[in-house]
Amino acid sequence: MKRWLAILILLGAIVGVGVFLASRKKSPPVPVDLTVFFTCDARGRLVPCGCFSGQYGGLTRLKTVLDQEGGTNSIRADVGNAIRGKEDYNLIEYKYMLQAYAAMNFDALNLGHREAQLSADQLSALKNESPVTLISANLLDKKSGSPLVEPYKIINRGKYKVALLGLMDSQMQNESLGAGVGLEKMEVTLERLLPELKRKADVVILLAFTDEVSLSRLAQEFYELDIILGGKVSQPSQKLDKENRSLILYTANEGRALGRLKAKVSGHGKVAAVDHEIKLLQDQIPESDAVRSMAEKYRKEVRATKLSVDDPANLQDNMVPGVKVTAAYVGSQNCVECHKTAAKVWQESGHAEAMNTLINRSADADPNCIACHTVGFGSPSGYRREFAGKKLVDVGCESCHGPGSLHVEQRQKQLPITFKFRPLGAGDCQKCHFGEFSRPFDWNRFWPHIQHGKEPVRNAALGKDKQ
Repeated sequence: MKRWLAILILLGAIVGVGVFLASRKKSPPVPVDLTVFFTCDARGRLVPCGCFSGQYGGLTRLKTVLDQEGGTNSIRADVGNAIRGKEDYNLIEYKYMLQAYAAMNFDALNLGHREAQLSADQLSALKNESPVTLISANLLDKKSGSPLVEPYKIINRGKYKVALLGLMDSQMQNESLGAGVGLEKMEVTLERLLPELKRKADVVILLAFTDEVSLSRLAQEFYELDIILGGKVSQPSQKLDKENRSLILYTANEGRALGRLKAKVSGHGKVAAVDHEIKLLQDQIPESDAVRSMAEKYRKEVRATKLSVDDPANLQDNMVPGVKVTAAYVGSQNCVECHKTAAKVWQESGHAEAMNTLINRSADADPNCIACHTVGFGSPSGYRREFAGKKLVDVGCESCHGPGSLHVEQRQKQLPITFKFRPLGAGDCQKCHFGEFSRPFDWNRFWPHIQHGKEPVRNAALGKDKQ
């Protein structure tokens, strides 16, 4: 009897322990309110360039806004295209941008098409040096087939594990990819990685540098994605979309907007939307002194650095095979004597003070700015940084009309006129007057301020000028 009693007690204890363990296993973590902040398409904008008043954006304003946001369960991420380009000075600038993102407590930066133009060696170096985790699951080393940076990052928020997975679409020409870089289709990458991620994380957030149609398609094909944040889009989203099980929100706008998605995570990783907003980084937002100091350090470093663009050997005469340069830049001072009416219009315009606007901001050695404030920068006979503002400065005659040495020579030596400048139109202005570098450009509004043409011809018989 005692033996049976002992057996019953033991069985009861086993069942009790089993029930206790089962209840613990099934008990979900405490729900958390999660706020995801995300940006995209900054394109090197540490600070607004300052060419015009009323400019939006800049990491200077982004930090001010994020500093005002509280909460312990926030996530901060960038969807891609933070770097401006692939030149050596772009990499210097990107170094300070990474420091700014770190100062703003970003959890991860996804790589976009602009970052994909860097070489495999450059990306590997950035991975090791960056103070913020760089992610991309489908940007691969061409030789090994391995991701060049981390494919994803898992972070803890409350009792939940959240995976940030980075992708970019493969709609990029192979010749545009950096040396040694390969790009796998997003769908192939997701099929391989999602089973692994679902075992490791409760919530999967996809940072996808792709367009609106692709964002929707990915949501339809992969139910494992809880949140999809996009960036290679025409404009920021006006509403939060829901496809399959995924919440979809996107932003871009050249770094002028900050996306915010509030969600509640409950159960075993169930995500429900609470609120969302696309906040414009307006010009009234104060700029962070901390980030402005990073921009100042960048400009000091780039001023003191010998760059590829400083070497005349890198400035080829024949950029297009079979097309030879027939003229060189000579400067506006060679134009004003014959074109006095046009010269007066120019001298009274902002174009004649373009270099001073850079000097006032200590940006006169920044190649990102110089091209639109000097004559012919980046060509063999054009402005070079070593000129230090002494010649070929400002938006001069040749900035729009092209190099004029042959025109000047034929006129001065009274040679047969074989050289003619090509006609100009709005497209020539928009090489510099676009995006944040201009107010919305309208030829009919802008042209009257600088309107000029052929000089009046003197009619000796009437003693009058005629056009």
